[in-house]
Amino acid sequence: MTRLTPQDITGIVGILPSPATADADRWDCEQSVDLDEVEKMTARIAGEGVRTLMTCGSFGEGATLLHDEQVALAACVADTLKGDGLLFAGATTLNTRETVRLARRLVDAGADGLFLGRPMWMSLDGPGIVRFYRDVAEALPGVPIVVYDNQFAFKAKIDTETYVALSHIPELVATKHIGGASIGDDLVAVADRMTVLPIDAAWAGFARNHPGHAPACWTGNVADGTAPLLALERALTAGDLDTADAISARMAWAQAPMFPGGKLENFVDYNIPIAHARLEGSGLVRTGPPRPPYLAAPEGHIEGGRETGRRWAALAAEYPPMQA
Repeated sequence: MTRLTPQDITGIVGILPSPATADADRWDCEQSVDLDEVEKMTARIAGEGVRTLMTCGSFGEGATLLHDEQVALAACVADTLKGDGLLFAGATTLNTRETVRLARRLVDAGADGLFLGRPMWMSLDGPGIVRFYRDVAEALPGVPIVVYDNQFAFKAKIDTETYVALSHIPELVATKHIGGASIGDDLVAVADRMTVLPIDAAWAGFARNHPGHAPACWTGNVADGTAPLLALERALTAGDLDTADAISARMAWAQAPMFPGGKLENFVDYNIPIAHARLEGSGLVRTGPPRPPYLAAPEGHIEGGRETGRRWAALAAEYPPMQA
């Protein structure tokens, strides 16, 4: 495996959903991933120019997929990319040994690296977080890892001191950062040893505040339409921060309805069904039902997801289609 560096993580890093079969909401479903839809979705997104992809985050339903399904999903995405892109496959589990076992299968299936959150049955302190990632890196030397940092999913934010230690593990090439006041401190702490990925709508502000240190962003919106994201990337590449700010403001407008009461914590409680509703609203992916046990949400939350999808589709229509 060719070793990747933090400098290889550039542009838009898209997190994929896991399109579901019609019976995916049943407890006895054995293969819930609609692989035909995965192939179609991946080909569209990569064909439009987003070629760094991640699977099995929170709305990608890493928590509800069987390991065999995660491997099949990764293999499908990798086969569709045909080497013209990077796949970081989600490998989060509840313990280190299971993570290593799953990670090896994902790499064998074609993943270029791992998208990895820490076990969250109990909260890990800083030394525990470092030990976890160091163990995985030792088990899979040379396999690049994008850290999944989300205090809602993993019970605590990775603190800046811990980031310093993590940045000295060569396999950790980037972090999916949730943002907030600490992002600047974390960027300084990791120096050039990791790429800090802000969320899409915060990318322009991050580039303005940290010029030369914002080569990439993460986004959960690639399946809803890549055009606004690619327009944002072009503006930032050209150094046109005013245009980038305007696009970011429109992105924030599009995504606002999926945050009930305007609060991120209300969204994360129903992330999966809201994400399915958002894909329904944007209309580009046949999403299928959520998987158990995360099946339902208040109707207002679901409608907020649909409205976000509709708004994103309207936003995407404002930009001309681009073929990579």
